[in-house]
Amino acid sequence: MQNSEALALTAALLAAAGDLTRRIDEGVVARGFEGRPSYGFAFTRLAPDGATVTDLAGHLGVTKQAASQLVDELVRKGYVERRPHPGDARARLVVLTERGWACTRAAEEAAVEVLAGWAELLGGEGEMRALRDQLLRIAPRGPIRPAW
Repeated sequence: MQNSEALALTAALLAAAGDLTRRIDEGVVARGFEGRPSYGFAFTRLAPDGATVTDLAGHLGVTKQAASQLVDELVRKGYVERRPHPGDARARLVVLTERGWACTRAAEEAAVEVLAGWAELLGGEGEMRALRDQLLRIAPRGPIRPAW
């Protein structure tokens, strides 16, 4: 692959990821939830069993202080709550509340809508499955986090 082709592919992948993130966020807002894309990136780590602030910071690629501030904001908005950690008396576990789970479901619904449009553009569900499978070969484990 030539440099110009590599650059074009890089730009296309980043643009697709940015568009997907923006459109999911817009779909979440349209469904009555306030937030920002960073909430969704945090929710991917908090679901299904919760995480400590330290775990969340590592997942997001931010400092523990920044993750703690995000958790404070999510608590104020009713998306998460802090609970005693079952395995470490010194730690707190951050878990999604019912509102957090509802917001997550809204994001999933918005993603389905966006991807349905992509499937139509690419020629059907088979093309989308092939795209998914190829991308999973490239990046099988995440983490799903923003490029701050």
